[in-house]
Amino acid sequence: MINLVSMFLHQSVLITGGLGFIGSNLAYKLLELGAKVTVMDNLDPDSGANPFNVEDIKDQIQIIQANINDEDQMKHAVKGQKYLFNLAGQMSHLGSMQDPFKDLNVNTVGQLKLLEVCRQYNPEIGIVFAGTRQVYGRPKYLPVDENHLLTPLDNNGVSKRAGEMYHIVYNRVHGMATSVLRMTNVYGPRMRIKDDLLTFVGWWFRQLLEGKDIQIFGDGMQIRDLNYVDDVVNSLLLCAAHPSANGKIYNLGGEPINLLNLAKLMIEVNGSGKYQIVPFPENRKRIDIGDYHGDYSLIKADVGWQPQVHLREGVSKTLEFYRLNKEHYL
Repeated sequence: MINLVSMFLHQSVLITGGLGFIGSNLAYKLLELGAKVTVMDNLDPDSGANPFNVEDIKDQIQIIQANINDEDQMKHAVKGQKYLFNLAGQMSHLGSMQDPFKDLNVNTVGQLKLLEVCRQYNPEIGIVFAGTRQVYGRPKYLPVDENHLLTPLDNNGVSKRAGEMYHIVYNRVHGMATSVLRMTNVYGPRMRIKDDLLTFVGWWFRQLLEGKDIQIFGDGMQIRDLNYVDDVVNSLLLCAAHPSANGKIYNLGGEPINLLNLAKLMIEVNGSGKYQIVPFPENRKRIDIGDYHGDYSLIKADVGWQPQVHLREGVSKTLEFYRLNKEHYL
């Protein structure tokens, strides 16, 4: 089994999107492992970026406010870095339909510019890219493996697919150490909960905390899988540390659960709350993927990853975090 401390101790690491949900949790873990951490973020108000996410470690890391499209800034940022965790991106499915060119600019043009900067100024850097299960669209079979047909239903799925393929091309053509993780519903401390722009799960947590009904679209029978953020952070670290991950695309995944049972579990763990079944808004129904859960056997075989945090435990930890810190996320 690989020793993550030996891989990251004293190593320089750059996290793009580092003030966001996953990026900030990754920064905390990398500091624990003894890494020298730089986080970069453009603080887009539509993203999950939140300076409070790194409040406890702000004096132990370098913070750069910049956009991945800014080649000058990126050139200086990537020099001397051993690893790049590329979490910068436009993640809103609805947002990608409302402003498709912003989505394209961030998730496609920005990714290509970043890779070109890395190729020119630090071609030895190890890169892990945050992809999404949205590239699959509506599944033809479950669980979804990496060989499943790709038929994204929204612009975000298309742009994220382009971004992940640029990373794979730069591995195959330029020999750069890149890998891709197709993430599913990630939840946990430091996620955006002030609205449902990025994730329905974060919004559900807010409804619970404010004593409001959780609203479930459709009939509540839609299947999803979720990963607690600590498990996702571990997957990023393992992919960076394992040469066998280079040039690979991996699904993450967790225990499948339908949305009705997820709401009931969250209410039970919270100790109070109610839910409502409501009609699907038409703009969401058109891009809804139906049932989904991922087959993560490939990443398990290659780097030894599998989820460790059970849903009940993860929900409990998340509720505890927001009870203490809710005012910083509204």
